[in-house]
Amino acid sequence: MFKSFLRDESGAQVVEYALIIAVISIALIIALRALTTGATFTNFIARVNTCLTTTNCI
Repeated sequence: MFKSFLRDESGAQVVEYALIIAVISIALIIALRALTTGATFTNFIARVNTCLTTTNCI
């Protein structure tokens, strides 16, 4: 019984997916913080909205 427990790898995939999601989340947070230096996140969203809706993109 103990040997079969050690060979069971069904939970390993869940841990791998969780680690991948964590790394991607951290990368997104770092990227968004780099894009919003000197401004708030709301200002960043407003700039994106301006760029998407008008031809005057700053």
